[in-house]
Amino acid sequence: MSKSTMTPRPESRLSVFFDARFTRTTHHDGISRYGACLLAALLEAVEDTDIDVTAIISDRAQLALLPECRWVELNDPTSPAEVAVAGRLNALGADVVFSTMQTMGSFGRRYGLILTIHDLIYYSHPQPPGDLPLPIRLLWRAYHLSYTPQRLLLNRADAVAAVSETTKDLIAAHHLTTKPVAVVSNAAEVAAASTRTVNRSDAKTLIYMGAFLPYKNVEALIRALEHLPGWTLHIASRIEGRREAQLRSLIPDRAKVVFHRGISEEDYARLLDEATALVTASREEGFGLPVIEAMAQGVPVAVSDIPIFNEIAGAAAVYFDQEDPRSIAEAITRLTDAGTWEKQSQAGLVQSQKFDWTDSAAALVELIRSVAAERTTGATKRIGGADERESRS
Repeated sequence: MSKSTMTPRPESRLSVFFDARFTRTTHHDGISRYGACLLAALLEAVEDTDIDVTAIISDRAQLALLPECRWVELNDPTSPAEVAVAGRLNALGADVVFSTMQTMGSFGRRYGLILTIHDLIYYSHPQPPGDLPLPIRLLWRAYHLSYTPQRLLLNRADAVAAVSETTKDLIAAHHLTTKPVAVVSNAAEVAAASTRTVNRSDAKTLIYMGAFLPYKNVEALIRALEHLPGWTLHIASRIEGRREAQLRSLIPDRAKVVFHRGISEEDYARLLDEATALVTASREEGFGLPVIEAMAQGVPVAVSDIPIFNEIAGAAAVYFDQEDPRSIAEAITRLTDAGTWEKQSQAGLVQSQKFDWTDSAAALVELIRSVAAERTTGATKRIGGADERESRS
């Protein structure tokens, strides 16, 4: 049985359910953070409007990472019960449902549905996250053998949300849906810091924050240290022991790599404050939150020359060929010039604010209203057609 903090609502109001079941319970990953930040901004955006928002969770422990709001507890999104979730949302009176993923069950739904797509990375890099159950990992690989399953999933919706213009362009390039696609952008969780007063061009300190799947290409960052004598690379994120051993085996002689194996947000902020740059050699990305967050703190970024980083970092980044360790080192070395470091630091502060949760929430509200209006128009046309047929009989 579902449990909730819902209260009755006037019939004239629009009942929106926000699928937050991909929220973690102890610390955010990328999708979890996207959902939590977007939900918080959406709740502010709909204050004093006719929209009521209810979060869907599958574990009450998720509430610790979500903003305070009305909620309803339904099944885990990866369980067999997902095939019946639409019936439960019908019974709860949903008008529009927004999901932070594209896999939400929809059979028999009587509400508007907006699904989110973050990236298409796993078509070219099909290895699934290791923390998923084996059956889900096998299904993951099968799903990414063809674009057909993706098209079937997205075309069940009334509209699709993409987290970046880059992802929206890829959706169009691969003809993934006939439904309207709008950008509901990812953004930094924090606002821009004040102007940096300490120039770290001579610190010779680099930070990597992210996962360790093959497309993240962390190996290239480690190999680049051969061309960066005296530099230290801090790997801040959690890492599994065998993966750490694999990366350690690549460290060049006399190079220094520090594995933090996870770090608190406070310690991470201090580490960034002392760094010359945040670095990432990803071959593909859906967005790149660590890049935005570093820029918001005034930390220059050295990144792969790929479309998504050009979109989110613009002229605030120094770019390199992610397959060439020497190119990586040359880009990083540019930041040892104090003037260049200062210029990139200031540019990053400005650029990071182009992606804002308030704007993302406004885009989502517009999409919600569009879907609701389209469904109302469609229902009216169907009723009108039925009345006309009845009058002729």
